[in-house]
Amino acid sequence: MEDQEQLIAILGYGILFILLLTTGLMLFFFYSRKKITEKEFEKIELELKNQEEILQATIDTQEEERKRIAQDMHDAISSKLNVISLTTNLLLDNNEIDPGDQKSLEHILAINNSVLESSRKIAHDLLPPILGKFGLKVALEELFDDYQNASKFQIMHRIDAIQCLSSMEELHLFRIVQELINNSIKHANASQLTIDLSQNSNDFELKFTDNGKGFKHDTIDIKAGIGLQNIKSRAAILNCNLSIESIENNGCAFVIKTK
Repeated sequence: MEDQEQLIAILGYGILFILLLTTGLMLFFFYSRKKITEKEFEKIELELKNQEEILQATIDTQEEERKRIAQDMHDAISSKLNVISLTTNLLLDNNEIDPGDQKSLEHILAINNSVLESSRKIAHDLLPPILGKFGLKVALEELFDDYQNASKFQIMHRIDAIQCLSSMEELHLFRIVQELINNSIKHANASQLTIDLSQNSNDFELKFTDNGKGFKHDTIDIKAGIGLQNIKSRAAILNCNLSIESIENNGCAFVIKTK
């Protein structure tokens, strides 16, 4: 009887030992896995931070290059085209000029003026001077007017004066709106856009909708390509959430909001 009781006690202690050992091993693996997971998250966060820093540097370099090209176009190209225009006009003022030469000079002047206007437009698109002088609200309103005057679609908008953004952040937001309009024209074939930019305390929200053909969510990157990636990148730099909704053949909506 005593042997049986001892055997039962030994079995009981053995089972308890196995349970404790199993529990200890489970806790060990759990905390080990937790540590590994935490390290993996730290690694991912570090990689994301590095990506954001690289992205910020890339876009800053891009904007600096745009600024340099715009300045070069103004200083080098536009100034020389103005000299050509002035010289041609002086030659045309000569009453003794041959009619054939006069026609040729008028043709040269027309081409020169066309190239001058194109260079001004390119420089303006690269770096809108009105943005630095009068701010985002005025720059966006001018942008909408330019698009509507050049195309057959309507832009309805309500733009608040956003006070919580630096000059670089205003430029990022301006580029986002510019890219959204371009995407609607090139990819969605939209005829009507609605743009609403509002501020609440130190936060802002941009709502952009169009009546274009929309897209399937699984083809969004293919449809918009680099343009959409540029929008996502600038939204990340602005520390904003970006949400996209679209129904095929029934337009799309973009909302960019401060986190």
